[in-house]
Amino acid sequence: MKQPNRIKSWEITSESNFINRRAFLASAGLAAAGATLLPATGNAAVRELETVPGPYSTDEEPNSWEDVTTYNNFYEFGTGKEDPYRYAQDFVTEPWTVRIEGECEKPGDYAFEDLVAPHALEDRVYRHRCVEAWSMVVPWVGIPLGDLLKRFEPNSDAKYVRFETLYDPRRMPGQRRAVLDWPYVEGLTIEEAMHPLTLMTVGVYGKSLPNQNGAPLRLVIPWKYGFKGIKSIVKIEFTKRQPRNSWNVSAPHEYGFYANVNPEVDHPRWSQARERRIGAGLFAEKQPTLMFNGYAEEVASLYSGLDLRKNY
Repeated sequence: MKQPNRIKSWEITSESNFINRRAFLASAGLAAAGATLLPATGNAAVRELETVPGPYSTDEEPNSWEDVTTYNNFYEFGTGKEDPYRYAQDFVTEPWTVRIEGECEKPGDYAFEDLVAPHALEDRVYRHRCVEAWSMVVPWVGIPLGDLLKRFEPNSDAKYVRFETLYDPRRMPGQRRAVLDWPYVEGLTIEEAMHPLTLMTVGVYGKSLPNQNGAPLRLVIPWKYGFKGIKSIVKIEFTKRQPRNSWNVSAPHEYGFYANVNPEVDHPRWSQARERRIGAGLFAEKQPTLMFNGYAEEVASLYSGLDLRKNY
């Protein structure tokens, strides 16, 4: 198999380029207009969702709608932070089907509506940490992943859960470049997947997910780095063996399977010890990065006895 091209350091947006995103938004006529004038996504407008308060929310102030929806990692639409906003607007997400496979009693193809309808949608405000030394606070809407997975009755051989993004280069122009070995793949241990913090997300800010944020279905695991939040999911598989996630395949010396936020383990090209909040400005003081992104009390027991420097 042909190896995907390595992501170059210059392809990762610098802090100065992030600040320049304001100029991009202004030139697009959006900075003054604000969130209310953001365009519809897919073949339907971003819709209001009925939600109930969820547990585990941080009391930190969320980032703005503009921050959350215009500064994204979604390489299927390009490697630039604004590329998903620019190029995902016409991405059609209805109808949408998710295939369930592997070590479970109820495999099959499930319509998005059938996956979501039986569950109450929870509002949860989560902190997020990116390996590029920035963070964000996002008010997600979703379903505890464990509640969803239990419906498929995983058996005793289900040790891991593998997730796969849609592969369609015609609709996802970023897939026309071999920056990764498409389709995008992620994985969790079954214990991580069943943890009540892990969210199968269908919305943000009380609205359905905009395309650039991973519509119609994405993962959010708040104690892990952002690249674990696989988007536009079309396949969920229960497996016996640890799946090889896309970034680990592309750059194994930089990205491991677990991707837990650990300020004591530096990325080879930058320190992970401190972070800057998106929207705070280039000259804002950085803050210390918290172990497990501040969720250690809830999740540290999942890794008891595991060397978190070796198993990054």
